[in-house]
Amino acid sequence: MRVQSFPAEVTAELGVYVYRLIDPRNGETFYIGKGKGDRVFAHSRAAIGSTDEDASDKLDRIRQILNAGFEAAHVIHRHGMNDAAAFEVEGALIDAYPGLANIAGGHHNSDRGAMHAREILDRYQAEEADFVHRVLLINVNRTADESSLYDATRYAWKINPKKAKRAEAIAAVQQGLIIGVFVADEWLPATAENFPGREPMPGRYGFVGSEAPQGVRRVYLRKSLPDRYRKRGASNPIKYTYH
Repeated sequence: MRVQSFPAEVTAELGVYVYRLIDPRNGETFYIGKGKGDRVFAHSRAAIGSTDEDASDKLDRIRQILNAGFEAAHVIHRHGMNDAAAFEVEGALIDAYPGLANIAGGHHNSDRGAMHAREILDRYQAEEADFVHRVLLINVNRTADESSLYDATRYAWKINPKKAKRAEAIAAVQQGLIIGVFVADEWLPATAENFPGREPMPGRYGFVGSEAPQGVRRVYLRKSLPDRYRKRGASNPIKYTYH
Protein backbone atom coordinates (compact mmCIF):
# COMPACT_ATOMS: atom_id res chain seq x y z
CA MET A 1 0.00 0.00 0.00
CA ARG A 2 1.40 3.39 -0.98
CA VAL A 3 1.62 5.78 1.98
CA GLN A 4 1.67 9.50 1.16
CA SER A 5 0.78 11.03 4.52
CA PHE A 6 0.22 10.18 8.17
CA PRO A 7 -3.14 10.54 9.98
CA ALA A 8 -3.18 13.11 12.77
CA GLU A 9 -3.20 10.46 15.50
CA VAL A 10 -0.08 8.83 14.02
CA THR A 11 1.69 12.19 13.68
CA ALA A 12 1.05 12.85 17.37
CA GLU A 13 2.72 9.56 18.30
CA LEU A 14 5.69 10.04 15.96
CA GLY A 15 6.78 13.42 17.30
CA VAL A 16 10.21 14.40 15.92
CA TYR A 17 11.78 11.66 13.82
CA VAL A 18 14.76 10.81 11.61
CA TYR A 19 14.06 9.16 8.28
CA ARG A 20 15.83 7.50 5.38
CA LEU A 21 14.89 7.52 1.69
CA ILE A 22 15.84 4.25 0.00
CA ASP A 23 16.12 3.38 -3.70
CA PRO A 24 14.08 0.16 -4.11
CA ARG A 25 16.04 -0.78 -7.22
CA ASN A 26 19.22 -1.50 -5.28
CA GLY A 27 18.34 -1.01 -1.60
CA GLU A 28 20.64 2.00 -1.32
CA THR A 29 19.92 4.74 1.23
CA PHE A 30 20.35 8.00 -0.67
CA TYR A 31 19.00 10.62 1.72
CA ILE A 32 18.67 11.11 5.48
CA GLY A 33 16.61 13.80 7.12
CA LYS A 34 14.91 14.99 10.30
CA GLY A 35 11.36 16.19 10.60
CA LYS A 36 7.87 15.77 11.93
CA GLY A 37 4.42 15.42 10.45
CA ASP A 38 4.58 14.53 6.75
CA ARG A 39 8.11 15.82 6.19
CA VAL A 40 9.34 12.40 5.05
CA PHE A 41 6.95 12.52 2.07
CA ALA A 42 7.70 16.13 1.04
CA HIS A 43 10.63 15.20 -1.21
CA SER A 44 8.62 12.82 -3.36
CA ARG A 45 5.90 15.45 -3.77
CA ALA A 46 8.53 18.03 -4.75
CA ALA A 47 10.02 15.65 -7.32
CA ILE A 48 6.68 15.39 -9.07
CA GLY A 49 5.89 19.10 -8.92
CA SER A 50 7.95 22.16 -9.89
CA THR A 51 9.94 23.62 -7.00
CA ASP A 52 13.11 25.54 -6.26
CA GLU A 53 14.74 22.20 -5.45
CA ASP A 54 14.49 20.92 -9.04
CA ALA A 55 18.26 20.70 -9.60
CA SER A 56 19.10 18.74 -6.45
CA ASP A 57 20.67 15.27 -6.61
CA LYS A 58 18.01 14.06 -4.17
CA LEU A 59 15.09 15.02 -6.40
CA ASP A 60 16.86 13.77 -9.52
CA ARG A 61 17.22 10.38 -7.84
CA ILE A 62 13.54 10.30 -6.87
CA ARG A 63 12.53 11.15 -10.44
CA GLN A 64 14.71 8.32 -11.77
CA ILE A 65 12.98 5.92 -9.36
CA LEU A 66 9.53 7.14 -10.42
CA ASN A 67 10.40 6.96 -14.12
CA ALA A 68 11.44 3.32 -13.62
CA GLY A 69 7.99 2.54 -12.25
CA PHE A 70 8.87 2.45 -8.56
CA GLU A 71 8.74 4.85 -5.63
CA ALA A 72 11.29 5.70 -2.98
CA ALA A 73 10.93 3.74 0.26
CA HIS A 74 10.22 6.01 3.24
CA VAL A 75 11.72 4.54 6.42
CA ILE A 76 11.26 6.17 9.82
CA HIS A 77 14.56 5.23 11.40
CA ARG A 78 13.90 6.57 14.92
CA HIS A 79 10.95 8.56 16.29
CA GLY A 80 9.57 10.05 19.50
CA MET A 81 12.64 12.22 20.09
CA ASN A 82 13.27 15.84 20.97
CA ASP A 83 15.15 18.04 18.48
CA ALA A 84 18.54 17.62 20.17
CA ALA A 85 18.37 13.81 20.10
CA ALA A 86 17.09 13.81 16.52
CA PHE A 87 20.00 15.98 15.37
CA GLU A 88 22.46 13.50 16.92
CA VAL A 89 20.77 10.49 15.27
CA GLU A 90 20.63 12.28 11.92
CA GLY A 91 24.31 13.22 12.11
CA ALA A 92 25.38 9.69 13.02
CA LEU A 93 23.41 8.21 10.12
CA ILE A 94 24.85 10.72 7.65
CA ASP A 95 28.31 9.56 8.74
CA ALA A 96 27.30 5.90 8.37
CA TYR A 97 25.94 6.14 4.81
CA PRO A 98 28.55 7.49 2.35
CA GLY A 99 27.51 8.96 -0.97
CA LEU A 100 24.27 10.55 0.22
CA ALA A 101 22.44 13.25 -1.72
CA ASN A 102 22.40 15.45 1.40
CA ILE A 103 23.78 18.91 0.69
CA ALA A 104 24.52 19.72 4.33
CA GLY A 105 26.32 17.51 6.80
CA GLY A 106 24.82 16.37 10.05
CA HIS A 107 24.38 18.68 13.03
CA HIS A 108 27.74 18.97 14.91
CA ASN A 109 29.38 16.56 12.44
CA SER A 110 32.29 18.97 12.02
CA ASP A 111 33.14 18.55 15.71
CA ARG A 112 31.72 15.16 16.67
CA GLY A 113 31.41 13.31 13.36
CA ALA A 114 33.02 9.99 12.44
CA MET A 115 36.74 9.86 13.23
CA HIS A 116 39.50 7.27 13.28
CA ALA A 117 40.91 6.51 16.75
CA ARG A 118 44.08 8.43 15.81
CA GLU A 119 41.97 11.41 14.81
CA ILE A 120 40.26 11.28 18.20
CA LEU A 121 43.67 11.49 19.89
CA ASP A 122 44.72 14.37 17.63
CA ARG A 123 41.45 16.13 18.27
CA TYR A 124 41.52 15.96 22.06
CA GLN A 125 45.25 15.84 22.83
CA ALA A 126 46.58 18.29 20.26
CA GLU A 127 48.29 21.42 21.55
CA GLU A 128 46.12 24.50 21.17
CA ALA A 129 47.18 26.92 18.43
CA ASP A 130 48.55 30.30 19.49
CA PHE A 131 48.02 32.70 16.59
CA VAL A 132 51.05 34.95 16.33
CA HIS A 133 50.26 35.74 12.68
CA ARG A 134 47.12 37.04 11.02
CA VAL A 135 45.59 33.67 10.13
CA LEU A 136 42.51 33.06 7.99
CA LEU A 137 40.79 29.83 9.06
CA ILE A 138 38.92 27.80 6.44
CA ASN A 139 36.87 24.78 7.43
CA VAL A 140 37.41 22.09 4.78
CA ASN A 141 35.42 19.28 6.43
CA ARG A 142 33.31 18.59 3.32
CA THR A 143 35.91 19.21 0.60
CA ALA A 144 39.26 17.92 1.86
CA ASP A 145 38.59 14.36 0.71
CA GLU A 146 37.44 15.36 -2.79
CA SER A 147 40.68 16.96 -4.09
CA SER A 148 44.15 17.96 -2.97
CA LEU A 149 44.19 19.82 0.33
CA TYR A 150 45.50 22.93 -1.43
CA ASP A 151 42.62 22.91 -3.95
CA ALA A 152 40.07 22.18 -1.23
CA THR A 153 41.35 25.15 0.79
CA ARG A 154 41.69 27.75 -1.93
CA TYR A 155 38.38 27.50 -3.83
CA ALA A 156 35.72 28.97 -3.71
CA TRP A 157 34.46 31.04 -0.79
CA LYS A 158 32.02 33.79 0.07
CA ILE A 159 34.64 36.06 1.54
CA ASN A 160 35.67 39.71 1.85
CA PRO A 161 38.72 39.81 -0.47
CA LYS A 162 40.15 42.94 1.16
CA LYS A 163 40.07 41.29 4.56
CA ALA A 164 41.37 38.00 3.16
CA LYS A 165 44.37 39.73 1.58
CA ARG A 166 45.50 40.84 5.02
CA ALA A 167 46.05 37.23 6.12
CA GLU A 168 49.67 36.20 6.63
CA ALA A 169 48.67 32.53 6.55
CA ILE A 170 45.63 30.45 5.63
CA ALA A 171 44.88 27.41 7.79
CA ALA A 172 42.87 24.46 6.51
CA VAL A 173 40.78 23.16 9.41
CA GLN A 174 39.11 19.76 9.66
CA GLN A 175 37.09 18.80 12.75
CA GLY A 176 38.79 21.46 14.83
CA LEU A 177 42.35 20.50 13.84
CA ILE A 178 44.64 22.49 11.54
CA ILE A 179 45.71 20.06 8.82
CA GLY A 180 47.35 22.41 6.33
CA VAL A 181 48.85 25.90 6.19
CA PHE A 182 49.15 28.01 3.03
CA VAL A 183 49.98 31.52 1.90
CA ALA A 184 48.07 33.41 -0.80
CA ASP A 185 49.82 35.41 -3.50
CA GLU A 186 46.50 36.85 -4.66
CA TRP A 187 42.75 36.45 -4.21
CA LEU A 188 40.68 36.37 -7.40
CA PRO A 189 37.00 36.07 -8.34
CA ALA A 190 36.03 32.40 -8.78
CA THR A 191 35.75 32.40 -12.57
CA ALA A 192 36.84 29.89 -15.21
CA GLU A 193 39.34 32.44 -16.51
CA ASN A 194 41.06 32.80 -13.13
CA PHE A 195 40.80 29.11 -12.21
CA PRO A 196 40.88 26.98 -15.38
CA GLY A 197 39.10 23.67 -15.01
CA ARG A 198 37.06 24.77 -12.01
CA GLU A 199 33.33 25.45 -12.03
CA PRO A 200 32.62 29.22 -11.97
CA MET A 201 31.13 30.37 -8.67
CA PRO A 202 29.71 33.89 -9.03
CA GLY A 203 30.17 36.05 -5.95
CA ARG A 204 32.90 33.82 -4.54
CA TYR A 205 36.70 34.05 -4.43
CA GLY A 206 39.69 31.76 -4.46
CA PHE A 207 43.39 32.25 -3.96
CA VAL A 208 46.53 31.41 -5.86
CA GLY A 209 49.41 30.59 -3.57
CA SER A 210 51.52 27.82 -2.08
CA GLU A 211 52.28 25.92 1.08
CA ALA A 212 53.42 28.20 3.89
CA PRO A 213 57.13 28.31 4.82
CA GLN A 214 58.22 25.53 7.15
CA GLY A 215 58.63 27.89 10.09
CA VAL A 216 55.02 29.04 9.80
CA ARG A 217 53.72 25.50 9.32
CA ARG A 218 55.57 24.37 12.42
CA VAL A 219 53.70 26.96 14.51
CA TYR A 220 50.22 25.77 13.49
CA LEU A 221 50.17 22.36 11.83
CA ARG A 222 48.31 19.63 13.80
CA LYS A 223 47.31 22.19 16.43
CA SER A 224 43.72 22.46 17.64
CA LEU A 225 41.58 25.57 17.39
CA PRO A 226 40.92 27.49 20.58
CA ASP A 227 37.29 27.29 21.70
CA ARG A 228 36.55 30.89 20.71
CA TYR A 229 36.93 29.88 17.04
CA ARG A 230 34.71 26.83 17.34
CA LYS A 231 31.28 28.17 18.13
CA ARG A 232 28.83 25.27 17.98
CA GLY A 233 26.20 25.54 15.28
CA ALA A 234 28.17 28.13 13.28
CA SER A 235 27.73 27.39 9.59
CA ASN A 236 30.21 29.88 8.09
CA PRO A 237 33.39 27.97 7.11
CA ILE A 238 35.45 31.19 7.24
CA LYS A 239 36.87 32.65 10.44
CA TYR A 240 39.54 35.29 11.05
CA THR A 241 42.03 35.52 13.90
CA TYR A 242 42.38 39.25 13.19
CA HIS A 243 40.04 42.24 12.80
